[in-house]
Amino acid sequence: MNVFWSYFWPVAAAGLLAGAIAGTIGFRRQRLTTALSVGAAAAIIAALIWHGPLGAADRFATVVERTARQTLVDWEMGSVVAHLHRDPLSRHLVLIGRADDFQRSELARIMSALPGVGSAGWTDRLGGLPLAAEAALAALLSFLVGVLLAYLVELHRRYNAQWSW
Repeated sequence: MNVFWSYFWPVAAAGLLAGAIAGTIGFRRQRLTTALSVGAAAAIIAALIWHGPLGAADRFATVVERTARQTLVDWEMGSVVAHLHRDPLSRHLVLIGRADDFQRSELARIMSALPGVGSAGWTDRLGGLPLAAEAALAALLSFLVGVLLAYLVELHRRYNAQWSW
């Protein structure tokens, strides 16, 4: 499972689309700040809707926790349970159960390498960046790429407009 393709691609696509539309409107109508602020808000709202009401966060958590559970079974660590940090949901995997010092350090290292896991540890105090915030940042980053593409298209249009054959 690739985190980008399973969770972030719709967010990135929505941000790119919002950036392209906002940039096109802003560069042509000379209301750049209004268009960009409305477009950025639309990209963030789309990311939050994808995260919550459309259920992408729950599907992501289910897949990551199932992978972690299978890894624990493969390593014969039945006394250890792994789940993602909740309230808010983040990519920090919390390990709970009996293990000696060597097992604790190695399980944290092995679980950190799982796809979709940002970090793993035996404490839930280090929650990490919430997944919704990561989605909003991905939407804003792709929004900026969309604005850049709209700017390049507008430059090309203006350059070609000076020639009248």
